[in-house]
Amino acid sequence: MKTLTALMLVASLGFLGSCAINPHPMDMTQAVQSAKTRSDHDSLAKHYDDAAKDMQAKAAEHKKLLAQYEANKGFYGKQASSLISHCQGLIRVYEQAAKDNLGMVEAHRQMAAEAK
Repeated sequence: MKTLTALMLVASLGFLGSCAINPHPMDMTQAVQSAKTRSDHDSLAKHYDDAAKDMQAKAAEHKKLLAQYEANKGFYGKQASSLISHCQGLIRVYEQAAKDNLGMVEAHRQMAAEAK
């Protein structure tokens, strides 16, 4: 049983580690500073919209993991509360990141509408 628990913990931590926030390849500083046209702002809005969707997907995945950890606390033993807390924290972070990105989408859509 201990071997199975240890194996599940290692697999879970490996999965959680793979969910780190990866920056998008776009040079945002340069893109934001040089945005002047409708097309520039539309491109930035799309970028932020894609980032928001990524964050929402990650939050949803961690909600599934959270449900699993809560439903099987006995299986995870002493690590259950740590895994649950970790997922809850990541869910908050991803949901806030999605909200912030959606705010940027709206701001750039408005700037695109006002641009020449």
